[in-house]
Amino acid sequence: MTTVFVKASEIQTPAYFLDARFNLADPQAGKQAFAAGHIEGARHIDIEDHLSDMSSDAGRHPMPTKAQLTATFRQLGLTYDQPIYIYDNGGEPFAARAYFMLQYGGFTNSYIVQDGYEGLQRAGFAVTTDVETTTSDVDVQFNDDVYVDRAAVKEVARGKINKVLLDARSNVRYRGEEEPIDAVAGHIPRARNYDWEQLITAGMLAPNETLANTVSKDEDIIVYCGSGVTASPLYAVLKEAGYPNVQVYTGSFSDWLQYEPVVQER
Repeated sequence: MTTVFVKASEIQTPAYFLDARFNLADPQAGKQAFAAGHIEGARHIDIEDHLSDMSSDAGRHPMPTKAQLTATFRQLGLTYDQPIYIYDNGGEPFAARAYFMLQYGGFTNSYIVQDGYEGLQRAGFAVTTDVETTTSDVDVQFNDDVYVDRAAVKEVARGKINKVLLDARSNVRYRGEEEPIDAVAGHIPRARNYDWEQLITAGMLAPNETLANTVSKDEDIIVYCGSGVTASPLYAVLKEAGYPNVQVYTGSFSDWLQYEPVVQER
């Protein structure tokens, strides 16, 4: 079983931190929060600046290229021999997005701080406005097994590959009853639905027993959402719960609907 989540009180020093705080409604909020104060030694990793290729049209938060991610990992000073602890405000999808990208980059010694920034402060970690600038020359060894693109998802949607598509959005968006963001409502054909917000308990992400009602551990699972951000906590929790075969379609529904049909259920 993979350990994904750690409590702040469990972290031993010295520790390497990534600050992934972000706000989908205000993309500058994470940078501003980091500048106002962050855990000492932390580096800021931004959903749009570092973990998406915003020049691509493959969804709202498109998958970065390997070259882009390699540059980011080196800029952040990452190495494979250090444990990496990623935090947001707790119960959010942003540290999970960074966690997924680090897993894709082969950084298996990385973890999500379950109780987030405030938990780290309660545990006694110092806050500063100083910014670290250490870089690395890490030779990134990508794990392509955790990521799928639209072409692979198309094979599942057409029934040609036996995998489970798992939509992490709310049920009303999945069913096409409401769509506040994308131009078309509904979901990818053959997809099941598990709202990622069911995973939040007391301001923290954690597995719960309802997962087993939707997917089983002997199934190969591809998770997606609207733009690939809120699929990430579902990916992380499934791995924590012992699901061995989980992948992320990072382009997600915002990529799919530009090219392929969707299903509406009313």
